Amino acid sequence: MVPPVESSSESSSLPPDYTTKPPVTQVYTRRSTSEPSSDNPLPAASSSEQLLGRGHRSRQPVDRYGFGRVTWQGFAGTVLSEPLSYRDAILHPEWQLAMAEEIAALERTGTWDLVPTPSHIRPITCKWVYKVKTRSDGSLERYKARLVARGFQQEHGRDYDETFAPVAHMTTVRALLAVASVREWSISQLDVKNAFLNGELREEVYMQPPPGYSVPEGMVCRLRRSLYGLKQAPRAWFQRFASVITAAGFSASAHDPALFVHTSSRGRTLLLLYVDDMIITGDDPQFIAFVKARLSDQFLMSDLGSLRYFLGIEISSTPEGIYLSQEKYIQSLLDRASLTDHKTEETPMELNLHLSATDGELLDDPTRYRHIVGSLVYLGVTRPDISYSVHILSQFVSAPTQLHYSHLLRVLRYLRGTKSRRLFFPRSSSLQLQAYCDATWASDSSDRRSLSAYCVFLGGSLIAWKTKKQKAVSRSSAEAELRAMALVTAEVTWLRWLLADFGVSVSLPTPVLTDSTGAISIARDPVKHELTKHIGVDAYYTRAQVQDDVITLRYVPSELQLADFLTKAQTRDQHRFYLSKLSVFDPP
Repeated sequence: MVPPVESSSESSSLPPDYTTKPPVTQVYTRRSTSEPSSDNPLPAASSSEQLLGRGHRSRQPVDRYGFGRVTWQGFAGTVLSEPLSYRDAILHPEWQLAMAEEIAALERTGTWDLVPTPSHIRPITCKWVYKVKTRSDGSLERYKARLVARGFQQEHGRDYDETFAPVAHMTTVRALLAVASVREWSISQLDVKNAFLNGELREEVYMQPPPGYSVPEGMVCRLRRSLYGLKQAPRAWFQRFASVITAAGFSASAHDPALFVHTSSRGRTLLLLYVDDMIITGDDPQFIAFVKARLSDQFLMSDLGSLRYFLGIEISSTPEGIYLSQEKYIQSLLDRASLTDHKTEETPMELNLHLSATDGELLDDPTRYRHIVGSLVYLGVTRPDISYSVHILSQFVSAPTQLHYSHLLRVLRYLRGTKSRRLFFPRSSSLQLQAYCDATWASDSSDRRSLSAYCVFLGGSLIAWKTKKQKAVSRSSAEAELRAMALVTAEVTWLRWLLADFGVSVSLPTPVLTDSTGAISIARDPVKHELTKHIGVDAYYTRAQVQDDVITLRYVPSELQLADFLTKAQTRDQHRFYLSKLSVFDPP
């Protein structure tokens, strides 16, 4: 490793604390096997190159979402910002240390070798990305700097091929938590540090050295390990993890490939992977301890203890059950949105509202609208009460107007007043599936397509829900209801398979409740007449599942149809009623 560079005459222009000691992120180098020995060290970079990095740009970085630079309120009232470039970060010791830790991880895992630049290759470039990591209560956890390759410069067939890598379905996460709540399993969270660096590359990928990393002239990095930003990095990491966990005795679920299951005479262990975050639970504590030790031998692991904060979801366990919320995520979204008032709303959308693409004047810059809607989509992981509103507003992200934006702000004001609202999975619950489905016929005036919605319960826990526009125009309300019924039947079929992996009995047919007697008749019997002869696929599929005892159809009055909550705006009283039935509560 190259020794620290002596301070030069440029040091007088630096901040005071840099004239008294060298930066923490002194330049790191990695020698290839053909490089000189330690008796002949490589020439160091100039101090200006060391501080500003290679090929830095003089222009100010642009915030791509238009929300302004991300800041975090630190201790003693200090406000810490997340740098938008290496040039900004090198001026702060905390980010210097974060970059030093990242470089050390890259060195430790042998991420690259330094080689002469091949004549026929144009190496891709890379950049530093900075993030202030906080705990679920908003307190500072650490400063994180990550070196990210600019994978968009890769070419298919040259330096990458297959890219797909599975991640856990959010429905799987909720179902797992619901089962663990009822069976009172302890849930542990594990984190792999620099996970992508564990994936081995099969392709030849060349990259320019990162800013602040000194190398001889004409040398580039040939990547041996996957790096964040590479197109094939997620796939390489997942393949490596799957091979390790399979060798430990797990088998991948056929119904969610990111779920790994181990069964023995002592019990069942479930491990769920979402990129580099994982949760492990079950009724075999000895095997869970063995798995943690085995993973720690293979990867740089952190055992985060009992599950508290996962993928932006705050999980709190009580004697009554498990609560899921995204309060911190909502507050972060509200801060970025910078609402100028302090109003709150009791419902997310006005009654009988019909929006169209031509309402109002187009926004000059739709970026903010798109970013907020995208954030709300993820917020829907624990908030079914905004499902319908987000579905409507997301239809206009290509060309939003001032009117659309005003209704988007109403959703934010609703969230401001209900940010602590949470989804509840009770312990005193059965583990039997039950589903509701509903449709609003020809609800979209622009194309007359209907809206399908469903919600699925595991005992008293809401684990799945959806609001979706139908792909074809329905000629009757019964036809629209049948399409919604086919949609929820597919979800129930998959959930039954998934619950079998969890060790939950699914021998009895799953009740599917609808308020359409016509749709029930079509699904039960081979009815043929002018209104049904063209919808054979959905009818035959649902009918087959009824005959195979996968589902059983039941009638429910419209006023008790819980899926109706996901198809239209409600009054204040209706809104509160449905929330109580869906087990969505404000904290006591």
